[in-house]
Amino acid sequence: MKQRFLRAMGLVLTCGIAAFALAGCKKKTKKVVTPEKEGYNILWSDEFNEKKLNEEIWYREARPAGWTNNELQRYSTVEDNGFVRDGKFVIKGIETDEEYTSCKLRNNNEYAFKYGRVEVSAKVPVGKGLWPAIWMMPEKESLYGQWPKCGEIDIMEVLGDNVEKAYGTVHYGEPHAEQQGSVTLTNGKTFANDFHEYAVEWEPGKIEWFIDGQSYLVVTDWFTAVEGEEDKPFPAPFNQNFCIQINLAIGGNWPGNPEKGASYMKNAEFEIDYVRVYQKDSYDENVKKPEKEYRQPDETGNYITNNLITNDTQLGWFMHLESDGVGAVEAIENGFKITSTENGAVDYSVQLFHTQMPFIKGKTYKISFDIKGDDARTINEVCIDAPTAGWSRYWSESVEVTTELQHIEKTFKMTSKSDNAARLEFNMGHTTSTATLYITNIRVEEVTA
Repeated sequence: MKQRFLRAMGLVLTCGIAAFALAGCKKKTKKVVTPEKEGYNILWSDEFNEKKLNEEIWYREARPAGWTNNELQRYSTVEDNGFVRDGKFVIKGIETDEEYTSCKLRNNNEYAFKYGRVEVSAKVPVGKGLWPAIWMMPEKESLYGQWPKCGEIDIMEVLGDNVEKAYGTVHYGEPHAEQQGSVTLTNGKTFANDFHEYAVEWEPGKIEWFIDGQSYLVVTDWFTAVEGEEDKPFPAPFNQNFCIQINLAIGGNWPGNPEKGASYMKNAEFEIDYVRVYQKDSYDENVKKPEKEYRQPDETGNYITNNLITNDTQLGWFMHLESDGVGAVEAIENGFKITSTENGAVDYSVQLFHTQMPFIKGKTYKISFDIKGDDARTINEVCIDAPTAGWSRYWSESVEVTTELQHIEKTFKMTSKSDNAARLEFNMGHTTSTATLYITNIRVEEVTA
């Protein structure tokens, strides 16, 4: 670590001396100095002050179209897709008649590091299908096994058709698990109309995310394992060297694809002002995985907290609309009335869910509710879903709704790894009928097998 630190500092000093020597014969350019940070040393940084990409630190990674997530772009190594301009590194997405191309940066292994604070100032492009990302992957992905066992730290991701919102995420485990936080700007501000600083503080047993200095996600509990085997000792997999990656994806499973010939592709530029890596003098790696505390049910044994729409994704009921779903929910006595005019393209286009449901491996649970509709119709899926464990289903069934009130009871045994953040979901989209639904007396409770 110290050798890399000295080499990086030497590079900065060398560049500074060269600039001083040339000052008499060339126009002086402003040199940005990486600022000190209290409690940290500067491990390495790139302010992108030179005319070309610093290839001692970075390389452009070549990848074919469809390499991951069904993305459309081919990552190229040519400067048309990635270049320095006015003290910033610009990743440019380019559309031709034949293909989309873009750039993906990764720091060289000599600059890999374990623990520290990463700060990146960036400005994102606008347009459906554009997917800028700043993330970290292990130097040697084989240490604990291929993704997701190896671990991944996403410092920032933004979707080009929703540039008011930025995400930070950590992936790990097998089975795949993740934890995610987000920041949504208001008052007309977006992550595309100005530069913002995205940061991660990574320590043994704790990873914390920041945007413009404000913390918005702290993760202290994770695991990795080969499925069916015991977990590796904590804090694996986040106790190994990682590398920084910066890219602009185009299309794919999450953002969807751009329209062919979209005008915004002419300005599809992801700009990076600086990358700064700081590190403390030392880190105490003697950490223990925190004991997990599971939320307790109410006095009747029900894990459903209330029958009111809180729109609080931390605890309570939430109405979600997606993929052309149009609907609304209102509280009625002991439950909800759900109306919809468009059921959308997927089951979860019209969705009502309850957050933060605890399910413990080996225990048996009962889900019960009363339901009727203004007309007979189908609910494609009522399920216990796992948003932090790869969106897997612990239990799932369809329900045939009639105009007469039905009482539904289902039980299942939790056979997967214990989950403290599962969801009870009513997925009402992607059906022919938009008949109004009434769902009442909803309960989730632990029962004897």
